[in-house]
Amino acid sequence: MRFEAGRFGQPECRLDDGRALSDLVDEQNASRGEAPAATPEMDRLVRTIWRLRQADGCPWDREQTHGSITKNMVEEAYEAVDAIEANDVAHLCEELGDVLEQVLLHAQIAADAGEFTIEDVAHGLNEKLVRRHPHVFGDLAAASDGQAPAGYEQAHDGNRVLDIWDDVKRLEREARGQLSDVEPGLLDSVPQSLPALMQAQKISKRAAKAGFEWADLAGVWDKVAEERAEFEAEEPGTAASQEEFGDLLFALVNVARWSGVDAEEALAASNRKFRRRWARMEELARAQGRAVEDLSTVEQNELWDRAKGEEKPAE
Repeated sequence: MRFEAGRFGQPECRLDDGRALSDLVDEQNASRGEAPAATPEMDRLVRTIWRLRQADGCPWDREQTHGSITKNMVEEAYEAVDAIEANDVAHLCEELGDVLEQVLLHAQIAADAGEFTIEDVAHGLNEKLVRRHPHVFGDLAAASDGQAPAGYEQAHDGNRVLDIWDDVKRLEREARGQLSDVEPGLLDSVPQSLPALMQAQKISKRAAKAGFEWADLAGVWDKVAEERAEFEAEEPGTAASQEEFGDLLFALVNVARWSGVDAEEALAASNRKFRRRWARMEELARAQGRAVEDLSTVEQNELWDRAKGEEKPAE
């Protein structure tokens, strides 16, 4: 088993006889009676997106570039997340279609520019999934050439799977460095366009895995106290104050990591809770013939406490 440079320099797992591990995996997957069949609707959709970009297609679609629709990708992804959190299956189906439209449109824009095609996208993803799941496909590789892929180890829980995923990604970075004579940085693959809180989680986790870590949670809390003091020492509203507040937030992200809390999900849940309680406050105010903004602070707090009290305790 070895890594070789595939399309666009991406590593691909090859068996000793030269076959791609992904080919062997697909043969095994397809042999299962319950495996998904061909997807004609996907083919039709790809052709529809292609048609929209033709000379006699849609003027709007033809003039789009990767850059012009960047925000659309983000917005559609968040709308899909909203549907998931609302447990709205029908809406989720629709929103996933909107996300898929963005993927296919970007792929067609690239194909029109001679960069890559949707086939390249699918091929690269399949190779990556096979490569990063040695705990699933390692036995198949071992049976074929007597050895498992690098990083192979049986996983018995989700946390170990994530560790394996990161281990294989490290091997991929090493392979890319050998192929390009450039050693990628540890944090280079963390997208800078991620929401800041999510980005902070990924950065801190990777740094910790490299050994840049506190000895215990108490040390992290000490760091929070230190950053808070530095923030309070700055003049409010200044650039220095903003920088120190960012450091304080980053320290709190590490508290979350040490405590097994997903900071992004935790803050999202708090946002939803605040929205829910505020909406109830507005209902209660309207019942009095008033608007929330016209109430005194004391009255607003009374409605807040009532809205809070009406909620069922979290199970």
